[in-house]
Amino acid sequence: MPSPAVSIILPTFDRLEYLPDAVESVLAQTFEDWELLIADDGSAAPTRAYLRTVAHPPRVRVLCLEHTGRPARVRNAALREAKGEYVAFMDSDDVWRPDKLAVQIASLRARGGCGWSHTNFLLLGAAGRPAREMRAAAGWILGPLLRTETVIALPSVVAVRALLDEVGGFDEELVMCEDYDLWLRLAARSAVVAIDAPLTVVRRHTQHYGNPAVSFRDSLRVLDKVMHTAAATPYASVIRRERAKNCASLARCHAASGDRRAAWRTLLSTAPASWGHAGWWSEALKAVTVVLAPRGLRSIVHRHRQRSA
Repeated sequence: MPSPAVSIILPTFDRLEYLPDAVESVLAQTFEDWELLIADDGSAAPTRAYLRTVAHPPRVRVLCLEHTGRPARVRNAALREAKGEYVAFMDSDDVWRPDKLAVQIASLRARGGCGWSHTNFLLLGAAGRPAREMRAAAGWILGPLLRTETVIALPSVVAVRALLDEVGGFDEELVMCEDYDLWLRLAARSAVVAIDAPLTVVRRHTQHYGNPAVSFRDSLRVLDKVMHTAAATPYASVIRRERAKNCASLARCHAASGDRRAAWRTLLSTAPASWGHAGWWSEALKAVTVVLAPRGLRSIVHRHRQRSA
């Protein structure tokens, strides 16, 4: 069969409550020249049974992988199998509007100088009610991404495969922030097309994997990589400021979890390069306050945060 125009990458791991809606939103696309690669990160039997019902090679293929808990590795496994000229990213708990691919592919084909595209996305709360619409930014957006002024939802992105090959896939050393890392590399090489319509729906729910300390740790790896390539650019000061703030936030996370030694170690090791940034001081003072608080008070605060999570 001829190669499809679009390869859709969809990783999953035991999220059967939401996965069928994600798959159905792909099948409902008005743009029909695509292949769907579902990379299963070692799910349990119920999810595997569902995936057998939707697998229809060569158009819908399921890659059965051993569990790693690293989305970057799962996505890369599917990316290596992709045959399309374009790659669209999807998550197993989110939904596309039926015309999403049609609009994005037409926009990319009309703008040969842009190698990727993203859409506005609608955030849904835990009860399934729309919470807010996040707007897509156009053009050369490396600066806004570094300053966290722009947020890109992974399932809103379609990229030219040749550009992905040029910048490399997802960084498999990252447990979190692997999508942000890729957006920064894409933004350094190409302007982005922004679709000013909420063609992507992103769910917020209690099944999300997340660890604040891991997130800040991995964001530091991402910023260090960018600094290595952008040290002589106007973005260097922005990177140093964001890195300083994240260092102190990591210390605060360690303190909040009761790991006082890790909190002090993070503060002391990052202070020489970070103390000149106000963002580091504000987060560092929060970390010190938690570390120095009486043990009983720290326990109460920790239990309160667990109940609120």
